[in-house]
Amino acid sequence: MSLKDNITMVKEELNSEEKFFEKAVMTEKFIKKYKRVMIASVAVVAFVVGANLLYDANEKSKAAAANAALSKLQADANNATALNELKAVSPNLYDVWIFSQAVAKKDLEALNGLKNSKALVVGDLAKYEAAQTAASLDEYASKQDAIFRDLALVQSAVLLFSENKIDEAKEKLSKVSKDSSLNKMVSALMHYGIK
Repeated sequence: MSLKDNITMVKEELNSEEKFFEKAVMTEKFIKKYKRVMIASVAVVAFVVGANLLYDANEKSKAAAANAALSKLQADANNATALNELKAVSPNLYDVWIFSQAVAKKDLEALNGLKNSKALVVGDLAKYEAAQTAASLDEYASKQDAIFRDLALVQSAVLLFSENKIDEAKEKLSKVSKDSSLNKMVSALMHYGIK
């Protein structure tokens, strides 16, 4: 190698080292300038992750406790301790349990108590199950979001047919949705419903 090549190589090495130190100084300045922001960001991320883990653990614990209480209730439906535990841990599951027991026992008082339940569909089902007369079935069916609207209308019509109120019954049947799976029954009642 010639002397000229050696000098060129040394210059290039010095340039690359100079650039490296320049970048290190810029990085150090950046870190000093934004040190608090970076520490705060890391702390916030750690807090969010920790809170999320705690929340998940708490929810799993609640689910396990609710399942244990429900298992006890399935073994012994009169277990008041398990019922109170279920109510404390999972009010929605408690409402579902009370609803299932009320339907099985035909307990209208319990069903009326569940009409304002916040559990998904329990309130609506309790209103439907508690409806015993044509008027209460009509009131249930008049709600736009009623799950068993068409069935309530058919039941109301059957009750009206039994009271010999044929025109009112046919009016109720005409309100049943055309897309309903009850349409064949509605057609049969419209045709043969006259006593």
